[in-house]
Amino acid sequence: MVTNNTPVDILLVEDNPGDERLTREALKEGKVFSNLYWVKDGVEAMEFLRRDGKYSGVPRPDIILLDLNLPKKDGREVLQEIKNDEHLRRIPVVVLTTSKAEEDVIRTYNLHANCYVTKPVDLEKFIVVVKSIDMFWLTVATLPRNGH
Repeated sequence: MVTNNTPVDILLVEDNPGDERLTREALKEGKVFSNLYWVKDGVEAMEFLRRDGKYSGVPRPDIILLDLNLPKKDGREVLQEIKNDEHLRRIPVVVLTTSKAEEDVIRTYNLHANCYVTKPVDLEKFIVVVKSIDMFWLTVATLPRNGH
């Protein structure tokens, strides 16, 4: 369980600014103190995770919220790179996507995603989904701490 005085660092990999805004709002309504970092494509996600270039000073995230359909490098490729990297593989990855395709669900779990959540189109339901991710992953689950 995360203590309230230790912020949880969340990396949101999402190309839709509207979904980023909603995710940020839903997390603010939650009771867990968190820092949300946002990148808009798969290439930027890997630069952030590897702390390349402009991301040299960023923290290692405690959890990653990953969209599948991204420009430059899609979420499936990002997930595979994360789980194949010994320094990144223990970071929990929650796939948060509009895809309900069974092959996407199976493929992402085969790539060792920790969770697959379909984004509701409805605004209120989207907020409920993000809050439930917040509640489980940031309040109930025990996460490996940064650097471990």
